[in-house]
Amino acid sequence: MNPWLPAAPCTSPACVLPPAATAVRPLRVLRLLATAALVLAGPVLALAVLVSGTARRVALTGAWSRLMLWTLGVRIEVRRGFTFLAGSSPGPRVPAGTPATAAPAGTASGAAPLLVANHVSWLDPLVMAAALPCRLLAKREVLGWPLVGGLAAASGALFIDRERLSALPRAVADVAGALAAGEPVAAFPEGTTRCGREMGAFRPAVFQAALDAGAPVRPVAIRYLDASGAPATAPAFVGDDTLLASLLRVVAFRRLTVEVTLLPPVTARDRRTLAWAAESSVASVAVAVPAGHGVPAAA
Repeated sequence: MNPWLPAAPCTSPACVLPPAATAVRPLRVLRLLATAALVLAGPVLALAVLVSGTARRVALTGAWSRLMLWTLGVRIEVRRGFTFLAGSSPGPRVPAGTPATAAPAGTASGAAPLLVANHVSWLDPLVMAAALPCRLLAKREVLGWPLVGGLAAASGALFIDRERLSALPRAVADVAGALAAGEPVAAFPEGTTRCGREMGAFRPAVFQAALDAGAPVRPVAIRYLDASGAPATAPAFVGDDTLLASLLRVVAFRRLTVEVTLLPPVTARDRRTLAWAAESSVASVAVAVPAGHGVPAAA
């Protein structure tokens, strides 16, 4: 198996629980119709984005992502976290779209941060674009998706061909180039989605881009919460789950909140240590059940 394609132990039947508090059926239908209309309007947005500069492109993508989350009934909360000896913790709220600044000593003054987050759902790229101005690192398969692929390309997303390890150095160089040019890049180093009750190891490859560019690394923790504030697994997109099934679970929530915590920068001299430090920081906030959740661990 290609080592860039990790497998998660999570499956929809074992890990994903339906929403405890659900929206009435007319509201679900309205959300689906509004979402469909917004997706169909994607080509118009893509055209507007294509004729814009990088900063304008990122801003338009962020605005579209926030609108998409709103139509789905997803509320977004962005917090700045802090780190202490026992781990990390969410801090005060900040407006969605606030730039991720603050670079530790030893990083290039003009380099933008590499944002690295845990991966739970197909919603995560929308969440990152909505919460923090950034370009996304996406799998190359996205380019083949109707409507979405063109919009992703127009938004300035960077792509990685996970099937060909020989293409990895080029992808790392592309990310490093964007960071060095002052453009934040968001990545999901687990390489696959999990249900939110546990995390996979952060793959070190993308962290080399930050080292090459002299860029800071900002861990980002993503948590989905239900109307009571409890962790929700229904938004997860795992195992043999279909996008439609996951979408129907999302619009069924009476209230779904995604909490995005921007944690302090982590530093290290090599990519593996950097990956471990970022993973540890994210896990201390994002993992709902640190001791596991009854799903056999990956080999």
